Amino acid sequence: MIRKFGLAAALVAIAVLTCVRAPSIFAKSGGRAARWRDLITTEIDESRRVTLRGNTRPEARPEHDRGRVPEDFRLEHMLLQLRRPPETELEFENYVESLTQHGSATFHQWLTPAQVGESYGLSDSDLRAITDWLEGHGITVNYVYPNRVVMDISGTARELREAMHVEIHYLDVDGERHYANMNDPDIPEALAPAIVGIVSMHDFRPHTMDKPRPQLTYTDTTGTYEAVTPSDLAAIYNLNPLFSQGITGAGQTVVVVEDSDPYTPTGGTMSTDWTSFTTEFGLTKYGGTLSVVHPSPANPSNCTDPGDNTDDSEVAVDIDSVAAAAPGAAIEVAACSDTATYGPLIAVENIDAQTPHPYIVSVSYGVCETENLAAANAAFNSAYQTAASEGISVFVATGDEGAASCDANATTASHGINVSGWASTLYNVAVGGTDFGDTVTGTNSTYWNTSNSSTFQSAIGYIPEIPWNDSCAGVLLATYKGQNPPYGAAGFCNTTGTHGGTGFRTTGAGSGGPSECATGTPATGGEVGGSCAGYAKPSWQAGLFGNPNDGVRDLPDVSLFASNGLWGHFYIICYSHVLANNGGHPCTPGTPDPTAASGATWSAFGGTSFGTPTLAAIQALVNQRTAALTITPVAGQGNPNPVYYAIAASEYGATGSSLCNSSTQGLARRGVATTCVFYDVTQGDIDVNCSRNSPNCYDPGATAGNRWNGALSTGSISGLTFSAGAGYTSAPTCTISAPHNASVYNGDAGGTQATCTATINGTGQVSAVTLTNAGAGYAPNPTCTLTGGGGTGATCTASGVTDTAYGPAFPATPGWDFATGIGTVNAYNLVFSTQWNQGP
Repeated sequence: MIRKFGLAAALVAIAVLTCVRAPSIFAKSGGRAARWRDLITTEIDESRRVTLRGNTRPEARPEHDRGRVPEDFRLEHMLLQLRRPPETELEFENYVESLTQHGSATFHQWLTPAQVGESYGLSDSDLRAITDWLEGHGITVNYVYPNRVVMDISGTARELREAMHVEIHYLDVDGERHYANMNDPDIPEALAPAIVGIVSMHDFRPHTMDKPRPQLTYTDTTGTYEAVTPSDLAAIYNLNPLFSQGITGAGQTVVVVEDSDPYTPTGGTMSTDWTSFTTEFGLTKYGGTLSVVHPSPANPSNCTDPGDNTDDSEVAVDIDSVAAAAPGAAIEVAACSDTATYGPLIAVENIDAQTPHPYIVSVSYGVCETENLAAANAAFNSAYQTAASEGISVFVATGDEGAASCDANATTASHGINVSGWASTLYNVAVGGTDFGDTVTGTNSTYWNTSNSSTFQSAIGYIPEIPWNDSCAGVLLATYKGQNPPYGAAGFCNTTGTHGGTGFRTTGAGSGGPSECATGTPATGGEVGGSCAGYAKPSWQAGLFGNPNDGVRDLPDVSLFASNGLWGHFYIICYSHVLANNGGHPCTPGTPDPTAASGATWSAFGGTSFGTPTLAAIQALVNQRTAALTITPVAGQGNPNPVYYAIAASEYGATGSSLCNSSTQGLARRGVATTCVFYDVTQGDIDVNCSRNSPNCYDPGATAGNRWNGALSTGSISGLTFSAGAGYTSAPTCTISAPHNASVYNGDAGGTQATCTATINGTGQVSAVTLTNAGAGYAPNPTCTLTGGGGTGATCTASGVTDTAYGPAFPATPGWDFATGIGTVNAYNLVFSTQWNQGP
């Protein structure tokens, strides 16, 4: 699929801050400093240690170990994540929430980077104690960020081992050489209240959220591909009425964070491909710009120029996407080299530290929560939280692997349910992916013209959407091939031959699911378990129709088109790096055709890295309009999710809204003719195929070890049989657990515990059992045996047998769902929603 769009050139001044020790950088000021409470209150005793658990990569195992790195092996610019006092953290969380609460006295009262630290950072004493301890072991403290909860540090393997008892070794994983810590670090007990941990001590890199066009695709009945161009995007998501009113993102900066510079063709510049793209599709008239920066918080900088590397196609996706949806915006590529820390995280931290700073950031990379590790999860949450407090809106791609985010770019899922730790925080918009449903229903001619306009537009208007899913486990693909259901020995995923299901074994799909391991330590590397726990459900997400009462943060929030071509739809971008192995082709003027039989002339991609910068660009349109209103003091909106969910709650109500159902949006109801801001996607799923005996892999009717592949049972309990026994003097209670093979995240009540009450007759025998809250996921008539003898406290245990009827694990359903979140967007109605205009 086409990679994510990059962001327009930023005209942001980068503050260069003097690098000195923490106490002198962050002198107390005003009355705020008095609120700091010291966390390090006892003398540091090196013999009393605390292990910082959950910070070792799953690959750090004996079979991969190739021995210690040299003693003088340096790990440059690591980030040390610190911890606020609990009461200060709660105060900061409440303040950030108040910033987007209509009627709040602090509505949109954004903080400066210095104010974040002054009000909610660590004390001078704590920063001094940590700095002295680190430097006492030879570790260099390069910089303390203004928020006073992040330090930039550098040290050798020997210094880290002496300070934190951590071993840094070389690893050989799948033929590639890496380095990583082999064990969790530990620190003196006295420091533990103030330190979360080192964010990263390895060189495993995040994956990009883009997908090349697959070999097997389905076109319309004439064999035609309907590729998506900027003009198509504008017609489908109702951008044209905004452009005609001058709302193009002018005056706004959209930042795409990267770990690569854009590709530079021979004899060209880093903007050559982008200029070809904007020229070919008629976007230059809007005046957008592109620039590349390496944001620095200090001198020497921890953000070095990464150059042009294998992620340059991701940059092309990002910058082209922003230009398509906000053609008047300044797109800024903020590129930092990966060190022992992820380059994109360094870029976000440095943007947070700038004064002034841009107000929109797009992130198209990710790592699943269990492999991102505890300190890194905390670091992303903290970085996005700081951004939200400063009015910055952060958009992050959920991923391209269904609900199996630890299995990116795999043919089969094997690590169970997992979401991206880069996207699951409470302070960012998590963006999922959709496809168009016209090929599935054979209605292409209803939504596409047979010829292109001068800017290569063929889409007539809005097209009903389905979740993006390339996998044989998807119900729509299996049904289309007459092979529903997809699971089982004779199911679609196991059929062979031309276009058989085995050719569609892939994890390629828009990602969604519950946050399950934002904190804690997995029992098995890369799999949810052990002490894992997800982020608590944010107040703005709770209660929306369709969103499960699971107590945790759920992904995605909003979805946009992300298909890489399974149903004949994909994005076209200009990416001329033809020697790369990831889809580069010449950008031949006048012939943007990635499918030409004589040779592709442009590149075709998909992935949630398209929808993410596109939604960020739409936010630039929101910010441009609201900045012109006197009620909004500055251009930023902070975390947009509270507004998104408030709008969705109004649209969907308590039962869903057929008015805003994506599948019923005819051409006559697109644009301003409808009041819908979000279109509710209700068909399809993001289920992907998985390997036997892998976690959460479910195959109805199969062995107990073969669990989740998107086919969870949907039956219900209709009765019980039991041995009545005698001598019961009161009614026992019975707890019926979910079926052994069912996931609690199956889109129905199958994971809900049922209860039954036994009725005692006149002779002291149980005469009836009444079920309450039976839920779903049970075949009829499981057995229930009462045990416990006479007297009170008898128990009964149900042995449920799962139903073999097929039901997707992560389906698109009315209201919110794991497949597409709230749904997709009518950009015009989003920009003009009155929810943005309600001040204090």
